[in-house]
Amino acid sequence: MSNPLDTKTIGKLAEILDKNNLTELEYEDEGCRICLTRENKVVAPAPMMAPVAPMVSTPAVAASAAPTASAPAAPAQDEDYSKSPNAVKSPMVGVVYLSADPNTPNYVSVGDSVKEGDIVCLIEAMKTFNPVKAHKSGTVSKILVEGGDPVEYGEPLVIIE
Repeated sequence: MSNPLDTKTIGKLAEILDKNNLTELEYEDEGCRICLTRENKVVAPAPMMAPVAPMVSTPAVAASAAPTASAPAAPAQDEDYSKSPNAVKSPMVGVVYLSADPNTPNYVSVGDSVKEGDIVCLIEAMKTFNPVKAHKSGTVSKILVEGGDPVEYGEPLVIIE
């Protein structure tokens, strides 16, 4: 394929996503990665930069492409949490936000108790804010990212013990 970002390719990938009732599809060609995701719920709080009326969005297929060679490096961590069963991982490429807006407290802090399904942060991708939920109940032992950090698919965000 000469241009992996052409609209025909993205359209075909979106068809595959819909036809097979998938929530996520990742494709890589010539050093370019395309990640398509479909969310059932869309949360659109005001952006962190400036107060703006919330967007009204319908669930849709979001395409995000990032060259793999220039992906941002993960912050230095004492341990590698990428394979930890306690890690809440990013479901997509985007920007992480720890609260709905600058005037509200973070969804979680170190030491907080969380239940499975509680929102721990948001990932913004293509101007859509997607909630990231706890995969299990427990206590937040580490928060590995800061608000506004770019994150990759599968990157550990929060550790729940």
